[in-house]
Amino acid sequence: MKVSGQKKKQRVAGLMSGTSADGVDVAVVDVDGRDVNVLEFKTYRYPRSLRDKLLALCESEICDPAKVCHVNAVLGEVFGEAVIRLCSETKLPLESVDLIGSHGHTLYHQPAGKRYKGKTLGSTLQIGEPCIIAQRTGICTVADFRPRDMAVGGQGAPLVPYADHFLFSHPKKDRIVQNIGGIANLTWLSAGGTLDDVIAFDTGPGNMVIDAVVCHVTKGKMQFDRNGRMAGRGKVHNGLLKELLRDSYFRKHPPKSTGREWYGKIYVGQFLSRAKKLGLTADDMTATVTQLTSQTIAEAYRRFLPRLPEEVILCGGGARNATLVKMLQKELPAISITTTSEFGIEFDAKEAISFAILAYATIRGMCNNVPSATGAAQPVILGKIVPGR
Repeated sequence: MKVSGQKKKQRVAGLMSGTSADGVDVAVVDVDGRDVNVLEFKTYRYPRSLRDKLLALCESEICDPAKVCHVNAVLGEVFGEAVIRLCSETKLPLESVDLIGSHGHTLYHQPAGKRYKGKTLGSTLQIGEPCIIAQRTGICTVADFRPRDMAVGGQGAPLVPYADHFLFSHPKKDRIVQNIGGIANLTWLSAGGTLDDVIAFDTGPGNMVIDAVVCHVTKGKMQFDRNGRMAGRGKVHNGLLKELLRDSYFRKHPPKSTGREWYGKIYVGQFLSRAKKLGLTADDMTATVTQLTSQTIAEAYRRFLPRLPEEVILCGGGARNATLVKMLQKELPAISITTTSEFGIEFDAKEAISFAILAYATIRGMCNNVPSATGAAQPVILGKIVPGR
């Protein structure tokens, strides 16, 4: 039985499957205290059939437990295979990896909770069976990070602020690490601040609504707006944008988190219906929801942070959308906007790297939630540990 927690320096594989459900990100890093060296990173796209199943499970009002059970096992196989494949393709010995940290794939996230015996219980469900990952790879696997934070009253999200502080805090600069994945989330890092000073929350939709609109208007020929070309050709409909900005989530104070249950199929359907009545073209629709993402990110800074930062560091797929970045820079003209690539971390790699860092902390018995971000009553050690063989 292999449970690796004694060595200070460890080689860790991080796995991430985001709300866009387009594939699994795999990063292998060496972690030694606060030093992180990124060795390899790749994204393995899901087959169309698996992606369709995931999206259907996430957005179905009535969920078939047999399908959830099956896809949980399938993702465990896919995640385990992804680690093995990355090591094989990069000539990195699989046996050199000490640990795996897997976020899993979120089927449903319910931080507001429901009542049970006089208590309000938040809940969340991530699938991608870690026992299968550990068995296929032979490597100790840490997974299911969110529930422990929720057990002490937290939102179970965002979790990456621990890693963001680890990687990007600066003694003299206020920084924001801005991830634009399916959902957009920020981590505020004050100059010289400690982990207790971190502020982090989901600002609202990132690429999720943009991708869904593009997929609809192109009848599935395009899954996303490559480099923001459609949005760049379109014109923002300010009237419809104002309607979208009335969404109550944008006014809600942190701690807060959201996902496909809020900005998924129903939300997009309502937008498309309204946009068609107004006679918007496909490009105009895409431009409008792209502006929604950029504007709500900037508004979140102005509403909920102590001051605007000196620097914004972008990551996630949205960092590749030139039109989105241009819109964000227009919203924040006095702020330097850069990307994680300037720090040696690919746009799409940071989340997977973050879960490698979280797993490293877990296996060493270190508290790795950020109560100031999640609203948890206390620091706790996140995740469930499955020994390797």
